Amino acid sequence: MKTNITQALVNEHRLILRMIALLERNAPRTADGSYSNWQFYLDGVDFIRNYADRFHHAKEEDVLFEALVKNGMPRENSPVAAMLMEHDQGRAFVKAMEAAASQALAGADGQNAIIAENALAYAELLREHISKEDEILYPLAERVIPATMRDSIIEGYAAAEARTAADFTARYEAVVRGYEQEP
Repeated sequence: MKTNITQALVNEHRLILRMIALLERNAPRTADGSYSNWQFYLDGVDFIRNYADRFHHAKEEDVLFEALVKNGMPRENSPVAAMLMEHDQGRAFVKAMEAAASQALAGADGQNAIIAENALAYAELLREHISKEDEILYPLAERVIPATMRDSIIEGYAAAEARTAADFTARYEAVVRGYEQEP
């Protein structure tokens, strides 16, 4: 039986999608002035940077995408290049959301629209991005990556996970769950 090399990434997408749903819920409320928990956005930035980017995207970029390139997929003008470009676009939205939330937390007026626009732009980008990965790129990887490369991919994921604290995923699940319980 061949080792599944994308299920762990799909599972991580579920938690990322829960955070995206929170951004989609809270950003319109921020835009209309009815939600001003700036800490939510800063915690969202922390989640995105550490869980989605450093933890999840690192596995994709450093392990799975590299395996696809080694297996013959071009690095440029390819699905891998498109996914990497979208990761970078997402980072720009997160940086702008963080700057505006930090200013709002410090008492600056006029940040609501900036926070909401960047939160929603990130959410839209990532929702589409995850759909492309789950429905197109990951099934492609499962079809084309040979059995001889699969164990090293799983080992690469394990090495990436070993660089995080033992309670890393549980901590971010708790953050998301806490905000999901907000009215």
